[in-house]
Amino acid sequence: MRRRDFIRAGVGLAAPWPLVARAQPAPAPIIGFLSTRSPEDSKYLVAAFRKGLASAGFVEGQNVTVEYRWAYGQYDRLPAQAAELVRKPVTMLVALGGEPSTLAAKSATSKLPILFGVAGDPVKLGLVESFNRPGGNATGMSILTTLLEPKRLGLLHEVVPQAATIGLLLDSSFPLAQKQQRDAQDAARDLGLDSAILPVTRDSDIEAAFQTIDKNKIKALLVTASLFFDTRRDRIIALAARQAVPAMYQFREYPAAGGLMSYGIDLAAVYRQIGVYAARVLKGEKPGELPIIQPTKFELVINMRTAKTLGLGIPSGVLSIADDVIE
Repeated sequence: MRRRDFIRAGVGLAAPWPLVARAQPAPAPIIGFLSTRSPEDSKYLVAAFRKGLASAGFVEGQNVTVEYRWAYGQYDRLPAQAAELVRKPVTMLVALGGEPSTLAAKSATSKLPILFGVAGDPVKLGLVESFNRPGGNATGMSILTTLLEPKRLGLLHEVVPQAATIGLLLDSSFPLAQKQQRDAQDAARDLGLDSAILPVTRDSDIEAAFQTIDKNKIKALLVTASLFFDTRRDRIIALAARQAVPAMYQFREYPAAGGLMSYGIDLAAVYRQIGVYAARVLKGEKPGELPIIQPTKFELVINMRTAKTLGLGIPSGVLSIADDVIE
């Protein structure tokens, strides 16, 4: 074979390779999932998030990858975890579990899309410009749970009217703790009740708080909204049962696990909606143009088995407005 014929033959063989390279599928987008909670108590929430993604055609492990980071209620872990996800790099950050994870994500990137779920007002936190037009790189849900402390305290009072003092289990490290304390104390004062602040910053404080409840004969307990408490749910419920103190919580997962009652949002619905928003961003929509969503439905859940164990008769007026009664 002559040299120029060999070159022509080689060119002919090489020609298809660029076509093959162009046919390679694009890599799946990666979602960085940053949570203040733990994987053990979030299985049903992750399932709801995946359901939201799947509603728009994104299936984890097929055409989208999710990198999970869990803080187990330890807020100081979140900044490093957020920075690690940004370095990977991920396509977006989903920051769930309240203000601590969201603030960590916001500090880690001003460019990547951020989808969040916060307890309070994201405008006052400086996360977005407005509810309707967030602007910037972040959007999500304001779940209002910390604003419900007065309502929870009022319902608890109706169930335990003989309690002259309401204990307030408060996560002092939570960014909204001071407002929660003020709101709950004001609500107690309006009802003619005293309140006893039981501050918690670490695990050992939980046991100490219940010792104070026993020593001071506190007859009712409001466990204020906190991701730290959520990740220690079973322990708190067990201590409340041991002290035989009626307690009110923020999410239905508490009475479902044996706590007395809860008043708040459907948390699984929040995670599903964040999944829907994540899918919309993956399809090209800008976070700054997606409005902040607020819940419109709140649910009262009562565990009647626990009420009977505590010797409580739930007033008919409270039972009539309960959304779910666990028998």
